[in-house]
Amino acid sequence: MKLLMKNIIYIFLVVVLTIGTITVHAQKLPKAAYEVLKPLEDSLKQASYDMVNPDDEFIFRFKADSFFTRGFVNALRVPYSFYYPFDSLASVSKVYSADSSFRIFTWEVMKDFTYYRQKGAIQMNTADGSLKIIPLFDASDFAANPIDSVRDAKNWIGAVYYKLIEKTYNNKKYYTLLGSDGNGARSKKKWMDVLTFDEQGKPKFGGRYFQYQNDELKPKQPAYRFCLEYKKEAQVRLSYDPDLDRIIFDHLYSEEMTPDLRYTLVPYGDYEGFVWKNGIWYHTATPFDNAPIKNDYVPKSLENDMKRKGEKQKQLMIPKQTQPAPKQAQPFPKEKINDDNTN
Repeated sequence: MKLLMKNIIYIFLVVVLTIGTITVHAQKLPKAAYEVLKPLEDSLKQASYDMVNPDDEFIFRFKADSFFTRGFVNALRVPYSFYYPFDSLASVSKVYSADSSFRIFTWEVMKDFTYYRQKGAIQMNTADGSLKIIPLFDASDFAANPIDSVRDAKNWIGAVYYKLIEKTYNNKKYYTLLGSDGNGARSKKKWMDVLTFDEQGKPKFGGRYFQYQNDELKPKQPAYRFCLEYKKEAQVRLSYDPDLDRIIFDHLYSEEMTPDLRYTLVPYGDYEGFVWKNGIWYHTATPFDNAPIKNDYVPKSLENDMKRKGEKQKQLMIPKQTQPAPKQAQPFPKEKINDDNTN
């Protein structure tokens, strides 16, 4: 009887808390705002697809991007739009600060397979629901050395962000951003940048937050942001593992023994990482050592890799005569941008 009463009380509390949570979210996004934002979002779906569709001519992608940008800003002007997720706009990445003080939208437009441009904006969370937005202008084309300085929103080194890690040091917040960049015809890039806000609330990207020894594969110190450039067809990991509280990335090597040619770099098979300490990301060549984990722990950053290797091993164990005939190749589906981004 006591057990039954405990279960009833537990279910009651869950229901009350759930209703309370729904009510809080409803208060943040008024019903009237939702009814305006939903059709506005629907009107942007096609443009958000067209601006990244590689089968279209670049002029159509650029026109779609222009249409999308105007319509998206118009939607953000709706009061309390900060609480609207825009989930159906799959080509646009959305990352939020843990304190819900802002979110960042980023996306990429391709002219052809040799030229990519990133677009973006920071939307601040305002008490009265009004729009406060900071456009980000990609200055990568005009940067002789994109890692050499702190940059503002008008001179941003563009990336499509898929992860934001919030840290605090000396009562100041630091937002580490992980992002991807289509870059060019022969190579891609992964970026790791640190965002802060000055006394006027203006964003600053980069700084002396990366401690590592110079080698032939990493950006030369002093580096104000970290970059991995690698072969276009390779799958390279740069991700954050919350259980380890560390950044994990692939150790690279050159297929042609020419590491200065970044388009020859591919994963070697082991990993490096960064550990946050006293306001600095310190490099570690052994990111899984001395970590607060159990013996049987599988890092989240490697789960998909291990699954793929396991499936491959199963295929190798099937006798050749019983292996199924190869299937007709299917179009590769677009991946949703997330923390497991390995392109």
